[in-house]
Amino acid sequence: MLGRRLARRDRPGLVGVAARTAVAAGTASAVSGRVARHRAERAAAQQTVPDAEAAAHASSGLTDEEISNLERLGKLHEQGVLSDEEFAVQKDRILRG
Repeated sequence: MLGRRLARRDRPGLVGVAARTAVAAGTASAVSGRVARHRAERAAAQQTVPDAEAAAHASSGLTDEEISNLERLGKLHEQGVLSDEEFAVQKDRILRG
C-alpha cells in the first residue's frame, strides 16, 4: 500500500491532467484569436491606404507622372538643389500641364 501512495504522488491525478489541458487549450485559443484579430486589423489598414491615395489622385486631377515629378521636385527643393523661385516656376509648369 505504501508503494501505491508514492506512485500516485509522482504523477498528477485525473483532475490535475484535465486542469492542465484546459489551461493549455484556453491559452492556445486566446493566442490564436489575438493573432487572427491582429491580421484582420493589419489587412484592413493596408486596404484603406491605397483607397485614400486613389481618392487623392482622383480629386487632384493629376496623372501619376505629374505627381511623381512633383515629388521629385520637392525632394530637390528640400536638398537645396532648387531655390524657392526655381521650385515655384517648375511646380507651376507641372501643374499647368
